[in-house]
Amino acid sequence: MRRRSPLDRLLRVLMGASFALGIGLPALSFANGTLKPHEGCAVILVVDGDTVKMLCPGEGIVTARLLGLDTPEIFSPGCLGELGKGLMATARLNAALFSAAHIAETGAKTDRYGRRLVTLRLDGADVAPAMIAAGLARPYAGGRREGWCA
Repeated sequence: MRRRSPLDRLLRVLMGASFALGIGLPALSFANGTLKPHEGCAVILVVDGDTVKMLCPGEGIVTARLLGLDTPEIFSPGCLGELGKGLMATARLNAALFSAAHIAETGAKTDRYGRRLVTLRLDGADVAPAMIAAGLARPYAGGRREGWCA
């Protein structure tokens, strides 16, 4: 029997972890959002630190932009630092949703990309101030956004 090299084992572990993260986290997010007490739409996926996918009664899946904050981009970052901070903001929002006992969203307007503009409340508190206090978001009320790269 042939022994596997340490590199081969590492690659197999990384591939397994990538698969688990790619399939496992979205499945957990969906289960968390639909099973947890919520009002209106259920958050089923965190796209990034300020965008979520929701399952809304009578509408199906809706993309929503969180009001009151702007987080670094992860899909088109201006620099590596922005990507890193954007991933941290995404993870923080995921963790906040998992730890919340009650999730509520309010808002009906849409932005120019067709996303619903919502205020997301976890256990009664708006999520935006907590993300800003953690240094993973900036206050945002519309208009031009500042860059995240120095």
